[in-house]
Amino acid sequence: MSATAAHVHPAPAFDVARIRADFPLLARSVHDKPLVYLDNANTSQKPAAVIEAVDAHYRMHNANVSRAVHQLGEEATLAYEGARDKLARFINAPSRNELVLTSGTTQAINLVAYSFALPQLEPGDAILTTLMEHHANIVPWQLVAQRSGAAVKFAPIDERGELIVERYLEMLTPDVKLACLAHVSNVLGTVNPVREIARECARRGIPLLVDGSQAVPHRPVDVQALGCDFYAFTGHKMLGPTGTGALWARRAHLDAMPPFFGGGDMIRQVRVDGTTFADPPHKFEAGTPNIAGFVGLGVAVDYYQSIDLAASHAWEQELLAYATGRLREVPGLRLFGEAAQKEPVISFLIEGTQSTDLATLLDLEGVAVRSGHHCAHPLMQYYGVPATLRASLAFYNTMEEVDVFVAALQKVRKLLM
Repeated sequence: MSATAAHVHPAPAFDVARIRADFPLLARSVHDKPLVYLDNANTSQKPAAVIEAVDAHYRMHNANVSRAVHQLGEEATLAYEGARDKLARFINAPSRNELVLTSGTTQAINLVAYSFALPQLEPGDAILTTLMEHHANIVPWQLVAQRSGAAVKFAPIDERGELIVERYLEMLTPDVKLACLAHVSNVLGTVNPVREIARECARRGIPLLVDGSQAVPHRPVDVQALGCDFYAFTGHKMLGPTGTGALWARRAHLDAMPPFFGGGDMIRQVRVDGTTFADPPHKFEAGTPNIAGFVGLGVAVDYYQSIDLAASHAWEQELLAYATGRLREVPGLRLFGEAAQKEPVISFLIEGTQSTDLATLLDLEGVAVRSGHHCAHPLMQYYGVPATLRASLAFYNTMEEVDVFVAALQKVRKLLM
């Protein structure tokens, strides 16, 4: 690629070329340019094995789960519940029965909001979150706070995009009934010190919910080691199909929580005078689930476990460092989020340009990035900007793609100045 002449890259220890061959979409062109996909925090691309697993389910095994004793029903149920087993092992959950399968992080957090938080919230109570959160870890708390008379408190961050941990801990006052934070910021890439915060929450008897959407695709997650009470994550950001995700919760919480949705397959018995519910996790899984999606997500977990996760994370960190350095060469560019610990997410603006204009012109160069507020209005307000441009990398990206991206950015910047 044209930009590589000035930036020669050593052969990576991580065989990214072999990995890229597993992802069919990465080989396509956009506007007659080779695709450079840098919108992974929005959604990841899918390996062929995941695509083929979903296709094979519909071709060979399509039936509803937990409702039929015929062969297809048994095959579908085994595959669906097998995905639960894989996900539970992937995050080191103590039990598969502590993992509720959801449509994603948003549904998972809403389940905690309405089934765990709302029944116990009273006027004067509070929920603590942070300024760097995705709306999915803000809006549900605001909704249940409005219904209960409680308040939502926001712990501050600093200019580097790091949580001011001492302030977060100071805000864990007796009125706080639930604490929340992102494991990794979707805008800044900041990695928050979940273990430390979980330890302090436990000392105060305050349950902690962690939004793991941006963490699970990049780093090993061990919910037992983290020490939190709830951990939510999304399948489509971790190589799986859309409409999939999970909530891990301590069994004591799940036992105490009433169902959020009612309907089929979450009951033990329905009578005209009342209903008794199934045990967790099934009492939270009303209706027909995204069976094929979870079959695909189970294969996505298999894929992660087939590669060297330590090497892939090291490669992503190399990409992050290289991309950050290259972007500093662009005149007038302002970076948002320079935490000491971060995953490969880079948000920025270029003085005198609009993020949407940049993203539109970059698309014409074959480069896919995200522009906008990234479902993080409070964070944008903190930095005093309406939006940013975000380049988010994955282990299948390359140094050469970074070069193409930066060259394209330099080109479109000149067009807009």
